[in-house]
Amino acid sequence: MNYKIAVLKGDGIGPEIVDEAIKVLNAVGEKFGHEFEYTEALIGGAAIDAVGEGLPQETLDICHASDAVLLGAVGGPKWDDLPGDKRPEKALLGIRQDLGLFANLRPAIMFDQLKDACPLKPEKVEGGLDIMMVRELTGGIYFGERGYIDENTAYDTEKYSVYEIERIARVAFDLAMKRDKKVTSVDKANVLETSRLWRKTVERIHAEEYPEVELDHYYVDNAAMQLMKSPKQFDVVLTGNMFGDILSDEASQIAGSLGMLPSASLATGNFGMYEPSHGSAPKYTGLNVSNPIATIMSAQMMLKYSFGLNEEADAVENAIKKALDQYRTRDIMAEGMTLCSTSEMGDRIAELILA
Repeated sequence: MNYKIAVLKGDGIGPEIVDEAIKVLNAVGEKFGHEFEYTEALIGGAAIDAVGEGLPQETLDICHASDAVLLGAVGGPKWDDLPGDKRPEKALLGIRQDLGLFANLRPAIMFDQLKDACPLKPEKVEGGLDIMMVRELTGGIYFGERGYIDENTAYDTEKYSVYEIERIARVAFDLAMKRDKKVTSVDKANVLETSRLWRKTVERIHAEEYPEVELDHYYVDNAAMQLMKSPKQFDVVLTGNMFGDILSDEASQIAGSLGMLPSASLATGNFGMYEPSHGSAPKYTGLNVSNPIATIMSAQMMLKYSFGLNEEADAVENAIKKALDQYRTRDIMAEGMTLCSTSEMGDRIAELILA
């Protein structure tokens, strides 16, 4: 099979980590007889420098003509002084909205090999950890009306419709049906009207369509505490855009490192954009020391969710686990392990797929 992938390497360490994901995808293609066709396009600061805008129309056209998108990272101090609507990060909001990427999946998986990297007591994560964070991605406060009333007063608006809540809730419940049949919905219904609508809508979808799934509700402050106190109680966590942004980063630290946290941003159907959850880490640019596993795992999610290649996705995950038995990048380095660079980690994983 031939699959078309739009490649948006972006800024900072983006090009380095995306190159390693492509290396792994090529190994999958060689092993299983697939051909991946890559078309590169600009986004973020790289696009601003080249053409004067963070999200060129050409980039969107390439994405629309592809089966999936592989993204690195955007932003950096070079562009920090630009107005908010001109910054590289604005391109992320724009591409999510243009491509209809409303559902963000961020699995926080703690591999047994990395249990010593988890900051929690061993008994709290004994037996491993596998939490699926489901974050609504194209609504909420990040996309609401914003501005200044005067030079001393600014505002941002949180807004959600029933339709937006329904469709992300179904994504979470559908995932739960394939896992442990448990969804924890996170909101702030004791304070926010949008959260009251969120809770009411989630409860209705649950009762009408997924009664066999266990559903509970946490306020976001309690959810943040419970992730530290008792993370194994969670299976699928459903929440809005801002809360999901924060909680998924917290969950990444339980898993050992932000460098281990992939993500998939999905539209209706099989189309998706796949990227690591970490940023562009500009101070490490060109040093060949960053952890590429989050990006490689994002490519693994692409194989699974956009292309339906479950065996191939399993092969990537198994290769990552085997690599971690011996090799580590600096962020997850442990005594007795072999320190390797960004490119060396990609090499090891690709070699283990082909072994």
